[in-house]
Amino acid sequence: MNPLEKLHNFGQSPWMDYIRRDLFASGELKSLISNDGISGVTSNPSIFEKAIAQSDEYQDAIAAFAGRGDLNAKDIFESLEVSDIQNTADALRSVYDATSRRDGYVSMEVSPRLGHDVEGTLAEARRLWAMVDRPNLLVKVPATDEGIPIIKQLLSEGINVNVTLLFSQEAYKNVAQAFISGLEARLENGGDISGVASVASLFVSRIDTLVDRLIDEKLESIEDVDQAALLKGIKGKVAIANSRICYQDYKNLFSGERWQVLADKGANTQRLLWASTSTKDPAYSDTLYVDQLIGPDTVNTIPPATMDAFRDHGNPQNSLENDIETAYKIFDILKDADISMTKVTDQLLEEGLEQFVVAFDNLLNVVDKARS
Repeated sequence: MNPLEKLHNFGQSPWMDYIRRDLFASGELKSLISNDGISGVTSNPSIFEKAIAQSDEYQDAIAAFAGRGDLNAKDIFESLEVSDIQNTADALRSVYDATSRRDGYVSMEVSPRLGHDVEGTLAEARRLWAMVDRPNLLVKVPATDEGIPIIKQLLSEGINVNVTLLFSQEAYKNVAQAFISGLEARLENGGDISGVASVASLFVSRIDTLVDRLIDEKLESIEDVDQAALLKGIKGKVAIANSRICYQDYKNLFSGERWQVLADKGANTQRLLWASTSTKDPAYSDTLYVDQLIGPDTVNTIPPATMDAFRDHGNPQNSLENDIETAYKIFDILKDADISMTKVTDQLLEEGLEQFVVAFDNLLNVVDKARS
């Protein structure tokens, strides 16, 4: 059993943060499921952009739409995407069934241009859910302020949701409450909640990338030697501390009488999913954000290069609840240094939305060129 497979021993599900047509066409996904225990797949506009722009495997499919004046680039991409998502969902169906619907999911993003549009997101999420027509689909909705009521509404309708672009502890708690409220609404309307699934995707490495830069800027002007030493000591540790604190919130939110009413009706918890887990700083271990976030009832969605690294030299062991007191102290150090995590997480959310919009637009340009 290799390190990836061993993650299941600690209650964590490894999902792959990657999608491309040859993944299922070649049988590679089935191999990853059988040999590495991969139990889910996530996608986003950046991943699809690379898949279509950097390979020729979509060329014939795109060319087949040439001359169709009734279809624009978004229509063509959506057709390709839906087909890929359906095939991936079918490849994962055995996992979905074997885990009693706990794993075996594939995620699909609503247009990133709808990040602050409640009605637009609801309409698109419903449309994509119907088009894909697979019970193991998760529709991705960003964790904006506008996203909170969307999450509740979709779950009340029985539509599975992957809440994406989560960064802050406050936003996570709002998302978890929306999940619980959505299930309560569905139950009140006589719906079955045992098959409704959701994950809360907390982005990890991007936090360290920004906070490390802010710490370096602060160190240029700080005169207090002891404070400088404390700040230096927390570089590369803030993202993990943030994740560990959110996990403590997860345990509190999914316990007690309110949750038990839903659990008795067959509800599964909304697991925390660690996203953006590739290491951006070469000074840090290439498996840092997998090694340090292993624990029960969690998912780590891992890009291929990080997956290869963890398979080779990862360290599977319970680590998620290590040094919880230290995690809280790290945020005290940031506060004392006047580094606002609220500003950090707000900035990362907006940047994340902007990056996906750019990737989405680039993707549509690639499709347009390929069909001409």
